[in-house]
Amino acid sequence: MPAPLVRIETSDILPQEADVVVIGGGIIGACTAYYLARRGVSVVLLEKGQIGAEQSSRNWGWCRQQNRDARELPLATRSLALWDALPGEIGEDVGFRRCGLTYLTDDEEQLATWSAWCDFARGQGVETHVLSGAALAQRGGVTGKTWRGGVWSPGDGTADPSRAAPMFAKGVEKFGGTVVQTCAARGLEAHAGRVGAVITEKGVIRTPQVVMAGGAWASSFCRQHGIRFPQATVRSTVVSVAGATDIPDAVFTPDSAITRRGDGTVTLAIGGRGELDPTLQTLRFAGPFMPMWLKRRKSVSPGSLQGMCWGHETMVRWVMDQPTPMEKARILDPKPSSRVTNETLARARRVMPGLRDATIAQSWAGYIDSTPDGVPVIGEVPGLPGCLLAAGFSGHGFGIGPGTGYMIADMVTGTPSYVDTDQYRLSRFDTGAWGKVAEF
Repeated sequence: MPAPLVRIETSDILPQEADVVVIGGGIIGACTAYYLARRGVSVVLLEKGQIGAEQSSRNWGWCRQQNRDARELPLATRSLALWDALPGEIGEDVGFRRCGLTYLTDDEEQLATWSAWCDFARGQGVETHVLSGAALAQRGGVTGKTWRGGVWSPGDGTADPSRAAPMFAKGVEKFGGTVVQTCAARGLEAHAGRVGAVITEKGVIRTPQVVMAGGAWASSFCRQHGIRFPQATVRSTVVSVAGATDIPDAVFTPDSAITRRGDGTVTLAIGGRGELDPTLQTLRFAGPFMPMWLKRRKSVSPGSLQGMCWGHETMVRWVMDQPTPMEKARILDPKPSSRVTNETLARARRVMPGLRDATIAQSWAGYIDSTPDGVPVIGEVPGLPGCLLAAGFSGHGFGIGPGTGYMIADMVTGTPSYVDTDQYRLSRFDTGAWGKVAEF
């Protein structure tokens, strides 16, 4: 079942040329196109289905600095300021609230990891608190049980996944960009050794610069051009409940992640829990992903064969003048796991008295695009000047979308960036020495 989504009307006319074409209308693509349009760049945002209809509307909605990998923290910090500013820029509400995020646990090892992160983050100017004593009792009291410890980040918050990407796309149009939905980008044309055009199902757009922000589809798209991008997708299930009372804004526990959205609905998920639907791409990249899978073997379980059916991880080379797998599956809408759905509500009830009479109103699943180290790839593709890849956000993309889009706009326009962009380059996977797997 699809997640709730605000659908917007956009242009049906495909421009013949543009300074930049952004492929993929999820949160990363929409934010990138928005910050380019804000700078007066002629930009086209292409989406094969509906803006925000895949993982960008299927996540928790958390916009956090807390427990971020050090490589993502600058993106998270900048994103919070950009989330704050957005309604005033576009005149639209994205449901962003700095409600604070609370993490609670009885696991001493987990608490030690969180505490160490807090020590690091304070050195980066992030306000975060280790909870103990009266503060712990206050923050954890809503759960009706006593916890060993926790952490709290008062400046973090949540935004509405059903509205965020669509509202950024409306902002693209407000500042002179073009958004085209139901238009798959089938591939790229190279002119004189660099990107010269994008081939779409509706025609060709001449452009010297492309940003590939295709989420779960990114690796198969790259494969059409001989680009090796190690990527795996994990199916994650989210539950929306009715009949909940006295629910805090956002709480994470080892049993459940609980979020009260701006419209009053409550969503539940099990943090880190995912199902790996095997595909040929999964097998192809099994080597690079083995350290990640071993590290998180307790959180990822074998899934079903539906990943093969959707076609987002196809190994087939498609023909540019014929329909592609993206046109056959315009919106990835995998089935949620009934086992995980039931377990999610049962576990949440154990830690939140206000959920004891709650019932499942809706559930959905989405494919999270991941890299071998859990950190996204953001940068120009080696060997194909003019093609910048932004994918593999590993479940972290929603909250850092604005900061990422702003950084990509810097990169595309040749503006010095607020963060070291080298740490996100694709080439870090070339030798197999891809570095430390992200902790969070």
